[in-house]
Amino acid sequence: MQIDFRPMASKDLDVDQLALYLHITPAQVNKMAVRGKIPGRKVNGEWRFSESEIHHWLEDQIGVGDAQELERMERVLERNVDVNADDRAMLCDFMSPLAIDIPLNARTRGSVIREMCKLASQTGLLWDPDTMSEAVAERESLHPTALENGVALLHPRRPQSSILAEPLVALGISTQPIPFGNTTGHLTDVFFLICSTDDRVHLRILARLARLVTDDVFLTMLRSASSANEAIDIVRAAELELTRSTVGE
Repeated sequence: MQIDFRPMASKDLDVDQLALYLHITPAQVNKMAVRGKIPGRKVNGEWRFSESEIHHWLEDQIGVGDAQELERMERVLERNVDVNADDRAMLCDFMSPLAIDIPLNARTRGSVIREMCKLASQTGLLWDPDTMSEAVAERESLHPTALENGVALLHPRRPQSSILAEPLVALGISTQPIPFGNTTGHLTDVFFLICSTDDRVHLRILARLARLVTDDVFLTMLRSASSANEAIDIVRAAELELTRSTVGE
């Protein structure tokens, strides 16, 4: 059984449906709901969970998880892949040299967002970079995506299926780190833009990126890339290493 998590749906999930999606038991879902660990509400004495709220909760879990938890989360998301949706398994499959800029010539948060969206539009898969820029800027104003390691994982709050032909990931690397809203004051020089058409794909890409950028060696190599193709090769090699380490466990 697969649960439909397409972004325009507004139905609620019950305890059994959410347990199936998260690959945990209904008892665990109930315990999490009672303790306020997961967003939910009581309807006629039964727990109900909004799809959109669960999506944002999962996004938050990806954002704060350690390496082991990120791997577990990615496995959960992979098990729930819709066979009728995008079946690309690798992050690098969503990347194109046309959507990579090294160096990225932008010196402010606003200009970074605009330039990253323009990059994505160069693939022909994003039709309205201005609308995407507005959506990403709104998301950044709510909760900055800049991490302490100098990476920002830009994305709109909701998938933008109306202006995208298919999901893609853009990458920009600046020669000089800039302030990008990190609450600890760390500067940012590596910018990924996640453009997704549905929640499942968005979370899968975000989970994979979150795992990759915890690796300091990967980031050092990525920052040393001199071309778009080299950057994609670095991402591909890092993903293959992740796959080998996961299979070997």
